[in-house]
Amino acid sequence: MPHSTSNEDSRLTLWLRVREFAVPPSMIESATARRTTGDWAAACAAAHVDVDLNLRHIARVHGQELATHLRTDLRHLAPDLLRWHMPRIAPNGLIRPGLTLSLARYHEVHLVARTPPAWADAGQRISLALWDGSRSGPHPHPHPHRRFRLDLHRHLWDVRRVGELRARSETAPHAWGWAVDRWPAEARLLLCAEGQDGGTVAVRVGGRRQVFLDVDASQVSDEGPASAPILPDAATWVLPDLALLRAGLIAADRLHPLVAAALVPGHSPDAKPPGHQSENGPRMVECRGAQHRIALVNGVLVALDHDATEIRREKLLAGLTGTPLPCLRLIEQAHRSPECLLDVRARLEHGDAAGAQATVDGLLGPGARLPEGALCDVLEEAARRRIDHGLFRAGLGSRPGPVERPDRRSRKGRARPRHATFL
Repeated sequence: MPHSTSNEDSRLTLWLRVREFAVPPSMIESATARRTTGDWAAACAAAHVDVDLNLRHIARVHGQELATHLRTDLRHLAPDLLRWHMPRIAPNGLIRPGLTLSLARYHEVHLVARTPPAWADAGQRISLALWDGSRSGPHPHPHPHRRFRLDLHRHLWDVRRVGELRARSETAPHAWGWAVDRWPAEARLLLCAEGQDGGTVAVRVGGRRQVFLDVDASQVSDEGPASAPILPDAATWVLPDLALLRAGLIAADRLHPLVAAALVPGHSPDAKPPGHQSENGPRMVECRGAQHRIALVNGVLVALDHDATEIRREKLLAGLTGTPLPCLRLIEQAHRSPECLLDVRARLEHGDAAGAQATVDGLLGPGARLPEGALCDVLEEAARRRIDHGLFRAGLGSRPGPVERPDRRSRKGRARPRHATFL
């Protein structure tokens, strides 16, 4: 049991990090404002969701009826809520890469959300597309995933169904984080969608382990048919937000407003959700036996208790002796490897470039010129990775192939002869 408890603790830690960095309040505000005006495409853009479908073309190919249903679903899609509930991977809680996830089914046609492969996941962007069984585009896995799917869990992205969230996630706490109480009901929904009145479903419970749930007998076993449908991942685990609330690790104000309204009835959100708060007040440092101030002036971090002549002189002396004033040393350290570096890196990993820039500006000022150092390296790496994503989207980039290993059946590339003798 201690092992299962530690696993659940690590899972909660991962989701707490996701809730802190993955979907910033500014994104939720912007996407919600655009969605409520009926501009679903602008809402998608605000939530970093690319739209790879054309409704006119879809109407010509698949018919006006399907296009009408699709347009209605897109108008009620909350892309920020979709991002909030996307499958994540350890250790940093990034969106699961290389995934095609079904959102809705129109007979044989699926509305899908796709994530880029790991080598092109800069910005943590998602794309919307229509899948009709054909393979097109640069995505490595265009077919909808059997396990990671939300077509049976519209309450995780459709604003018309958000009210179902509490009922669909209500379950007793479990040491492993499994939503065992919900498995039978969710399994029946899955079997019904597959055109079956009963039967067995497979439940992936972490790693390569799976169990089989016989809905008719209400029994769980370790063996079952290989062709059994797989219970969606969203139905396998306790809803992360519910687990965090129960553990007291998160307040309702830090949840997505739609999630908070569903899980905490009567909750009244703040007028403005918590965002980035810049600390522009002066910072104190001991310099030459006195407390000196360092603060932002005209967008630049400066030492307030030293005049320009003294600073120029001290910089020249530091170039000769290598010992700058404590005030200048603190400013230099802040530019090279600031205390907010971990925060900046986390925001960039989760695609919040605006939040990362706001954090840097709040500490160093918008006019700061960054010298070589850890902070500059992190920002440059993020920019390079965004180029990789752009190449992937354009179909121009491909992941470098694996390093070719020498053929074990030949002597070519062998480090030593097969019968070599060492003394």
